[in-house]
Amino acid sequence: MEIFIGLDVSVASTSVCALNTNGETVNEAKVPSDPESLVEHLRGLPGRIAAVGLEAGPLSQWLHKGLSEAGFETVLMETRRVKSALKAAPVKTDRRDAEGIAHLLRMGWFQPVHCKSVPSQETRALLGSRNALVEGIIRLELSVRGILRNFGLKLGRVSKGCWEERVRELSSDNAMLSDAVALILRLRAQMRDELAMMTKRVRSLALSDATCRQLMTMPGVGPVTALTFVAAVDDPARFRRARDIGAWAGLTPKRSQSGERDVSGEITRAGDAALRTALFQAATVMLNCTTKMNWLKSWALRLAAKRGRKRATTALARRMAVVLLRMWLDGTEFRFGRDQAMPPDPA
Repeated sequence: MEIFIGLDVSVASTSVCALNTNGETVNEAKVPSDPESLVEHLRGLPGRIAAVGLEAGPLSQWLHKGLSEAGFETVLMETRRVKSALKAAPVKTDRRDAEGIAHLLRMGWFQPVHCKSVPSQETRALLGSRNALVEGIIRLELSVRGILRNFGLKLGRVSKGCWEERVRELSSDNAMLSDAVALILRLRAQMRDELAMMTKRVRSLALSDATCRQLMTMPGVGPVTALTFVAAVDDPARFRRARDIGAWAGLTPKRSQSGERDVSGEITRAGDAALRTALFQAATVMLNCTTKMNWLKSWALRLAAKRGRKRATTALARRMAVVLLRMWLDGTEFRFGRDQAMPPDPA
């Protein structure tokens, strides 16, 4: 007898539901959320396990690795489709969610998600830590602006190097206000030092990787963007066509069609938000900051004249993703002209 296993994972425990090929419940249980406990429970079930399904989430990569190494056919299921299907149930519990996941697995109504390799997960952890530092510094700076504004002190536009000096200058006439911002300024300085060290580590990692060095030959693509792209894609061969990466990264327009109504809206924002942000920033740099012209920038400028700068930047980000993937697959550097390869670096 073949059985299909659905797992609804939470931090402490995982609800397990086993269904046979007719959709009848064979087993239901609650097991600690660790691979060893799940493997032990699954091996005690009657019948042959055809597949194990679980939603993509914070613990899913770890559990997928443990279950796969134990010999189970394990599938990561795309969260949006699973959530939409489970939403139809009138009562939502962990037990019912596990049962719903098992039914989706049995019927094949799911979108599989690629389980990233351990090196990719490690790189993503490093980039995530750096992003957390950047966001923390921004939040501190905004809080200082808010504190000063209560006293009618406006910081205005100021460079990063002069930011702390400007804050101390504005708050110097009020001892209580000066003490209030001093702690935040010290914390900001420490975080900026840590960010500089983390950025140096990211740059060193990117320069030591041959794929990242290859991708960085494209204007606008720096160490952070290259590492983000490599860590998110992980395996370029899993895309049937290079242009599929645009939809996978959530950079294609939404479409809602029903009868006479057919509306194309903003981008879907599906997939990896960090990758989408990195590509958009790289497109912004290419469009606005690079001086040497290339065929991608020329195309984006023509599009900007027709459709506007923002749409052109989004379209450029999508096309950059396609070209980066093609470069990775072909092992080639970026070509500034369609028919002319980029000249080699001078010795």
